[in-house]
Amino acid sequence: MSDAKVVIVTAAGQGIGAACARGLSQRGYHLALMSPSGSSVELAKELDAVGMNGSVTDPKDIEAVIELALSNYGQVDAVVNNTGKDKESTEASGPGYDPALERELIDIEDESWLYGFDLYVMNVIRMARAITPVFRRQGGGVIVNISTFAAVEPRLMFPVSGTTRAAMHNYTKLYADRYARDGIRMNNVLPGFVENWPMDEKVRQSIPTGRAVSMEELTATVAFLLSPESGSVTGQNILVDGGVNRGL
Repeated sequence: MSDAKVVIVTAAGQGIGAACARGLSQRGYHLALMSPSGSSVELAKELDAVGMNGSVTDPKDIEAVIELALSNYGQVDAVVNNTGKDKESTEASGPGYDPALERELIDIEDESWLYGFDLYVMNVIRMARAITPVFRRQGGGVIVNISTFAAVEPRLMFPVSGTTRAAMHNYTKLYADRYARDGIRMNNVLPGFVENWPMDEKVRQSIPTGRAVSMEELTATVAFLLSPESGSVTGQNILVDGGVNRGL
């Protein structure tokens, strides 16, 4: 096995996924990238990594990206589970109450709720099912899931994402408790309003730090959770939100 760690990053073609890929590459990790578009393949070329087209909603694609990493590097040490967003998420407002968001929650169809569960929860379950035997053979591993601050303090602007990711947090705690004995850890990173979000002045004023979360800050948190220095951190939800969440 190589001394350099190997990390799979999903939904790595743009946004948070691409930022994590670049930040981990700079820290010396080997990468296997996946996204539904060709963007992750192009990014892989830039970072001297390997990439493929695939979706976290397809179990065969999850298995394929694991095999891609194993066939190229002989090991997988960690996974960063990232996803896109569901159609019910909106960029209409800030984190507080807003009359503009007086839409009917009860009008969201079953299809949207089930898609959110598939996108935000089942991707973690499927990846865990596929990668855990690999980690066990190797003597350990780490999974970091990219979640959302809205899973801790629900907001009407993210009804499906916040609700279903709360279920993902519960699964994370179950997984962490069960597989810590195998040297396997799982944690969640909960970004607030990240710098690629179209932030207006009202949103900015609602954040105690007065600014968006930078991609570098988010990536550094992910890198810490992947590192041996966080060896006793598992089953946790780590907010990186500039203090925007009020609930404790």
